[in-house]
This record gives sequence, C-alpha cells and structure tokens, in this order.
Amino acid sequence: MSKEQNTRKETKKEPAKTMKEKKAEKKAKKEDKKGQMP
Repeated sequence: MSKEQNTRKETKKEPAKTMKEKKAEKKAKKEDKKGQMP
C-alpha cells in the first residue's frame, strides 16, 4: 500500500520532467533512425 502511494506521489511530483524526457526520447529515436539509414 505505502509503496503504491509513494510511486503515485513521485509521478505527480514530476510530470513536466517526464514530458521533457518523452520529447528527448522521440528526438533521440529519430536521430538514431537517421544514423542507421545508409
């Protein structure tokens, strides 16, 4: 129970961070695909 509450608090604490991370991941994936293409 306490563990679930803790994770919920953490996700609520940093929603902006996850958004930025998601955007960064998308960018990295795009660059990765470009690098793999011959």
